[in-house]
Amino acid sequence: MKTISISGLIYFFTFLLIGVSGFAAESKPAAKTIILDETGVKNLRILTVQVEERLFESTVFAIGRVEEIPANLYSISSRVPGRAIEVNAFIGDEVKKGQVLVKVESRHPGDPPPVISLSAYHDGIVVASHVLKGQPVEPNQGLLDISDRSEVWVVSSIPEQMAAGISIGSKARISFPAIGGVPVEGYLLRFGVKADRNAGTVDGVFQIPNPSGRLHPGIRAEFNIIVGARPNVLAVPEESVQGGPSRRVVYVKHFDIPNAFIQSPVVLGEKSAGWIEIKSGLFPGDEVVTRGSYPLGFTDGSGMSLKEALDAAHGHAHNEDGSEMKGEQESGGIGEHANHDHGAYASESSQINHYLLVYAVAISFLALALAQLLWNIKRKAAVGNEKNIGSLPESNSEPKTKTKSP
Repeated sequence: MKTISISGLIYFFTFLLIGVSGFAAESKPAAKTIILDETGVKNLRILTVQVEERLFESTVFAIGRVEEIPANLYSISSRVPGRAIEVNAFIGDEVKKGQVLVKVESRHPGDPPPVISLSAYHDGIVVASHVLKGQPVEPNQGLLDISDRSEVWVVSSIPEQMAAGISIGSKARISFPAIGGVPVEGYLLRFGVKADRNAGTVDGVFQIPNPSGRLHPGIRAEFNIIVGARPNVLAVPEESVQGGPSRRVVYVKHFDIPNAFIQSPVVLGEKSAGWIEIKSGLFPGDEVVTRGSYPLGFTDGSGMSLKEALDAAHGHAHNEDGSEMKGEQESGGIGEHANHDHGAYASESSQINHYLLVYAVAISFLALALAQLLWNIKRKAAVGNEKNIGSLPESNSEPKTKTKSP
């Protein structure tokens, strides 16, 4: 039967101890601090936003187009036949209510012939023209088409599986990439009369104001239709979050060091309308980098160490890891070298305590294992002695008598 030697057991636990202590040393990496100068901040075009609790809205995303409101279209025409002798508006012109747009000379007899003035019914823009100066005019002929675009419809294509949570009156924030600006709020006016079988969508019609007249039919629209809301949710803009799927990070502006940013891991929640819920990793009042956060992860900084930056910001010396020097470190050393040594000891004290705990546990296990091994050896020796005693030949207690021959 093979036995485990004491020396082999010691070697085994020694390697186990080294592996455990190495793992403990690497299990908690330090936070990455990136220190830039003014030039670096300008080159990266860094912007920050303050983290705060906000009303977080759950939304359904959809795309669509701007369309004219059918009731706001009208046409200018003449009730009598004649000839256009004056045309005062053309495609793209904005017209006002009561403005004379066309003058028609009647065919009725007269000297001179009667002239009829055709005016705009409402403010609007000329979207089509069917008349030229001198052209014959008939009563059944439309001369100018005018659209009042002070309000427009924005028709969204809502995915069928999302339509159940949307009802008449639902609010949406609608943005227009072609013109930019702040999203416009609109409310669902009606659903379309049929669904698109190929796209699997149903139309949702929203009516919004268009005071500037920049929203023209056909312009692409992007909708965030609100289907729910939660108050007091910590959230940041989507562009501030970087990293891979398993480790998401943001860059937080350092409280003390100018132009310095700390890489902070975060746990994400729901996304909505350009915002991401932060479940852990940030606090209200933190300033996170938005624009410039992606290239910030690939820069090495200005070359200034954390100690140098804190020394410059606070006006007194710090340890290499950025911690504050104790009074005895600042006054009891033999210059900078002594401060450095004490600072290193102070910064590593917590890790040393952790390592000592690991060593103590490992040594305890080793001692127990050695005790168990020695007990087993002693027990086997005792059993062996018992077997040896049992195998000895029995001795005759009675003395042998000699018989004499007669």
